[in-house]
Amino acid sequence: MSDTIERQSPVPYYEQLVSILRGQILEGHYLADERLPSELELCRAFGLSRATVRQTMQSLEKQGLAKRVPGRGVFATVPGEALGWTVQDHQGFLENQVRHGHTGVATEVLDAAFVSPAEHVRVAFGIDPREKVFALTRVRSRDGSKAMFSTNWFPREVSPVVTNAADVLNGNGSVNSALRQAGYIPHRARRVLDALAAPTDVASHLGIPVAHPTLRIRSSSWDQNGLCFDYYETWVLTDVVPLEVEVSTGV
Repeated sequence: MSDTIERQSPVPYYEQLVSILRGQILEGHYLADERLPSELELCRAFGLSRATVRQTMQSLEKQGLAKRVPGRGVFATVPGEALGWTVQDHQGFLENQVRHGHTGVATEVLDAAFVSPAEHVRVAFGIDPREKVFALTRVRSRDGSKAMFSTNWFPREVSPVVTNAADVLNGNGSVNSALRQAGYIPHRARRVLDALAAPTDVASHLGIPVAHPTLRIRSSSWDQNGLCFDYYETWVLTDVVPLEVEVSTGV
């Protein structure tokens, strides 16, 4: 295996190994139903602990990239095209769709600037009303149909991660990936979903009538130090992108 774990990277080892194995599966290095290396083999190949490798394999299973067969091992699976967005995992919409092989996703960046935050943003970050935050506003489409209108807000100390990410600002990059590469790893997150009538500005950006049914998601992510580094609000047309929730028995 030519891929290696970057010991100095802020990205957790298990996430790095997930990325390596995901790439190998999607690129055909492992075919569907082909046995993946055992936990012991992966420990030796990458110099990782058994607990880290086990966490990796569990993540691959949740992503639909692997399946465990009792007594035989873990086997590669090729995920089908994503129908919806699994909202309880740490990945954003773009990552979720790409992971499932969906290529018809487009992003239009409408605005990227420092702004005086609304009250719900100030509350999310716990900041003074006079403090500005960086806001990134986008419209996401799937297969030519507008699917969601979103704004991410970042506190001033986190904003350079986004302002210096040209691919994010031109709509081609993932905010989550940029944050993780900079060391902002979600330690916990909270997402609140509300079924609401689309207000005027949302309806205008999505090309729908005012008061059209939409689903609003507000999400906060905190790092291991308790810093809320990303807060977003997205309005979703669930007839274009249905939301999904995975349920695991823990077995």
